[in-house]
Amino acid sequence: MVVVNFEEQIRPGTFEFVLHHLIEDKLDLSAFYDKYKNDTGGRSAYNPSILLKIILYAYYKGVRSSRDIEWECQNNIMFKALTCDTTPHFTSIA
Repeated sequence: MVVVNFEEQIRPGTFEFVLHHLIEDKLDLSAFYDKYKNDTGGRSAYNPSILLKIILYAYYKGVRSSRDIEWECQNNIMFKALTCDTTPHFTSIA
């Protein structure tokens, strides 16, 4: 088995690099994080920054279907890099 560091897959100067660093370092997502904590019950929530990254990247690539976005998260290395190898269910994406 080869260990893959997904963050190393994102090359500087590309759209996905700018998107990753813009969302992680520049945007204030505190309004989303207030609702992110659902410790009282139900399925644990996905990180809002990950969901925002995959939605924006998918729209940039022309992928608009939530099921297609889920498929991309399972099979596309750039989506895996942006999501830290998590695959949100298509209903969470929708």
